[in-house]
Amino acid sequence: MTITNALASIAVRDLESATQWYEKFLGAGNQPMPEVMEWQFVGGGGLQVYQGPERAGSCSATLIVKDIDEIAQELQSSGVAPDASPARDPRVDTIMIKDPDGNSIAFSQPKDDSLAR
Repeated sequence: MTITNALASIAVRDLESATQWYEKFLGAGNQPMPEVMEWQFVGGGGLQVYQGPERAGSCSATLIVKDIDEIAQELQSSGVAPDASPARDPRVDTIMIKDPDGNSIAFSQPKDDSLAR
């Protein structure tokens, strides 16, 4: 079996309000189905946010970024995470936040590009 890409999924209680929150830092998404919003990323892969109240708050996703300091500033200025501050490590810098349902979202900037493939 050869896997060539991945699509992360996040369950939320209310798709409309979750979409407004995620669009603050992901921009406009597309809606392939009534219960799903989706964002595709430049390097491949994507993120789906779907209506699933029974699973809301128990999901996580890691989003790979090129500039963790820029992301921190965007999260702070948009009000998504006013206290966003990167955790620094020799291999990767990371910001961890929670969405309004309690799902974990990590923004990660690997220091070695091979870690983000």
